[in-house]
Amino acid sequence: MSLYAELKRRNVFRVALAYLVLAWLLVQVASVLLPTFDAPAWVMRVLVLALAAGFVVALVFSWVYELTPQGLKRDHEVAPDASIAHQTAKKLDVAVIVLLVLAIGVATYTHFRAAPVAPGTRPTADATDARPSLAVLPFVNMSAVAENEYFSDGLTETLLNMLAKVEGLQVTARTSAFALQRTNKDIREIATTLNVNAVLEGSVQRAGQRVRITAQLIDARDGNHLWSQSYDRTLDDLFTIQDEIAAAVAKELTRSLLGAGGALPTVGEVGTHDSEAYDLYLRGMEQINLSSYAALPEAERRLKQAVARDPGFADARIALRRAHLQMANTGVRGHPEAAARGSPILGALLE
Repeated sequence: MSLYAELKRRNVFRVALAYLVLAWLLVQVASVLLPTFDAPAWVMRVLVLALAAGFVVALVFSWVYELTPQGLKRDHEVAPDASIAHQTAKKLDVAVIVLLVLAIGVATYTHFRAAPVAPGTRPTADATDARPSLAVLPFVNMSAVAENEYFSDGLTETLLNMLAKVEGLQVTARTSAFALQRTNKDIREIATTLNVNAVLEGSVQRAGQRVRITAQLIDARDGNHLWSQSYDRTLDDLFTIQDEIAAAVAKELTRSLLGAGGALPTVGEVGTHDSEAYDLYLRGMEQINLSSYAALPEAERRLKQAVARDPGFADARIALRRAHLQMANTGVRGHPEAAARGSPILGALLE
């Protein structure tokens, strides 16, 4: 018997097709659900790698074993007249048809869920919600040193958190915004995907103690700039720059998208004015977002240094507590030890 005929007899082709459809279905469902729960980007990568490895296992399994009324048996142990491979084939055909129907349903849902907005209309986070909505895209690292990406990502996250505290403004979660990092999509397409009125993007160039930051606010309706500004300062002025950017964005969103004017909206604060503590905090957050077995202890070390420099830096304390929880969840440290280390941190925040 030829190899093709043997593969067909053992239902290897049917198993492969069923597995691929199921894997695609799982990835599509995950792409919808994971951003809802603000899951880190590595969760999707792990899922895809696991499904890829499982595909090989499924093919080997279907070649070696056969399902019989007595359970799984090695193929060579089943007599030809006792084989029910043809019945299994029919069941697999039904399974493939059901999975294909589900896949078509999910594909239809995701297509209409992200359907393009007609030109001239304004995408909103909720058709019944008049509040302006904003996505803060990761600022591009323009520095000569690639390692400085922690600084540009950290600046982006700080601005996002500051703007999220503006009353009446909806800000897209970090996970959703950072998922579009390094994409070449048009701003209007990004805004449609994230379902926002406006997008804040920019670049950061750091050289020693000097930093150049360019920020621009873009209207999602037509892709035009609502506001843009460049800052060329020293790192000691970084906190002032962040305050200026956040305040300007909040004011322009209020004026342009709601037609309101008057007092400057109140934005959140960085939480420290110690540039070294802030840099340590950004480095710690970079490691937390990696969330690997080796990165989390490094995150703890950096954040401890940040807290030591500025004990009142609440964001660093919260991040340190988060690092302890992730170490417990990933097995780097036991839950009792993580809780014991985190209790003083929470206690200090409540004082």
